[in-house]
Amino acid sequence: MASLREIKSEIYSLVVFRNILKDTVVNSFLDMVDTIEKGDIAENIKAYSDFVSKLFENNINFSDYILNIVLEDENVYMLEKAQNNIVDDMIEKCLLNELKVLEKLSNISSEDIKKYIGYKGFLADYKTSNYDFVGIYKERIRNINSHGYGIFAKYQSFMIKGEGGNVSIVPVKNPDKTRLSQLGGYERERKAVIDNTKALLRGKPSANVLLYGDSGTGKSSSVKAIANEFAKDGLRLIELRKNQLRFMPELLDTLSLNPLKFILFIDDLSFTQNDDDFASLKAILEGSVSSKANNLAIYATSNRRHLVKESFGDRDGNDLHINDTIQELVSLSERFGLTVTFEKPDKQKYLEVVSGLADYYHIDMDRDELFKLAESYAVRRNGRSARVAKQFIEMIKAKE
Repeated sequence: MASLREIKSEIYSLVVFRNILKDTVVNSFLDMVDTIEKGDIAENIKAYSDFVSKLFENNINFSDYILNIVLEDENVYMLEKAQNNIVDDMIEKCLLNELKVLEKLSNISSEDIKKYIGYKGFLADYKTSNYDFVGIYKERIRNINSHGYGIFAKYQSFMIKGEGGNVSIVPVKNPDKTRLSQLGGYERERKAVIDNTKALLRGKPSANVLLYGDSGTGKSSSVKAIANEFAKDGLRLIELRKNQLRFMPELLDTLSLNPLKFILFIDDLSFTQNDDDFASLKAILEGSVSSKANNLAIYATSNRRHLVKESFGDRDGNDLHINDTIQELVSLSERFGLTVTFEKPDKQKYLEVVSGLADYYHIDMDRDELFKLAESYAVRRNGRSARVAKQFIEMIKAKE
């Protein structure tokens, strides 16, 4: 019992990893130790089973669970190291001691606990493993540019939530898992975006990108596939809606000191003439004071080359400098450093997409027959596109 009391006291003494005290599994462990100290067998059984149940919701291995929350913790040491700051020796000493405490916690086995419960019946077991917490944590710090910290270490795709002046970055727990290998055709177009993304990851000058073209040509899928492909290299995707552009300056400030690289993704972008969000994006693209972060780029998709919806009536009216106004409206797209056009595919490109997807899905069908069916399917779906090709191949795969 002395060993459980000792580890409980050591956990309560955490400073650098203080956030871990808020974790549900760790809290359940501490509650269990408190209960066992009181000596009621029925309450001991209940507390132990509650602890193991919470652990099983996340991981059957207690050591893996503790190590993961340690590596994902956003603490003062991690933040200082992420910005290449020198950390005081007192914090270094504290960190090393706490890592050893957390390693000791992770090694407490179900057998170590059950011998204090006083129950001879069946109680569930969980797994433990031996890890060098200090060595693994130091290695994570050395590779922080690709692993990140906090929620950015655990997830790779995010969305924005905000009301009034409050904005938060929330993870997408079930993101689109499309990979580049699943996308056929448009290799030249995607290569331009991939090369720009590689420059971003290397810390080289990279452009904000506009992917323009017909609906269903794979613009959005290309951005998401690129983000998935380079997630292991430290790339994260944050998706914004058009009406969230006003949060962009605050978002840029939040991300500018992060060691990871970010794509701020705006899908299906277009504006009306009097749209307030127009000015927000224009300021960011032109290079406002808050847009100088070199660890992110804006990737936007649109079906409209000039982004601003404009009627013939807009060219009349009482504006004394109508030509200047028109130029401002139609030139927003020119403020993107790179514009990549995804044209509606002709027959050859459409069949290239079909063939690539057929290879990926392992469709075992004569290619001539497959192409004949693909063309027929496109006619019924009012035209060829990458989206139609994917829907066709998925239909064929479902019938196998």
